[in-house]
Amino acid sequence: MGFYILLLLFVVVPVAEIALLIEIGSDIGVGNTILIVIFTAILGAYLVRQQGFATLTNVQREMNAGRVPAMQLAEGVALLFAGAVLLTPGFLTDALGFALLTPPLRRGLISWVASKGFVQTVSTTTRTDSESRSTVIEGEYRERE
Repeated sequence: MGFYILLLLFVVVPVAEIALLIEIGSDIGVGNTILIVIFTAILGAYLVRQQGFATLTNVQREMNAGRVPAMQLAEGVALLFAGAVLLTPGFLTDALGFALLTPPLRRGLISWVASKGFVQTVSTTTRTDSESRSTVIEGEYRERE
């Protein structure tokens, strides 16, 4: 199965992207095609940055509440992937990247991946307040000469 995924990622997707770029370039012109590719990369990077900061804030909020931020961390990974494909020239990868920037689609994809067993969950235990308190030991030190 892994071989076919790599074949898809490194052969089929780039060939499809090139074919689509040639087709669109012949319809709207090379310059316009290049401008669209550059524009989608810049817009995608901006949106990924915004949503990434929002996701980081959500991770911190969940952790401060004592909950495991599993969905938020998965969203962070999805946003990282979205950023990578949006910076890759092409219309198919841009469509995938912008789809991952849509929160309901992103969460749905994460839920689907989790339901298929591609991701293994691990149960965690939460420390009590008395266990999380640390002991402070005061002391002095000197550097050796």
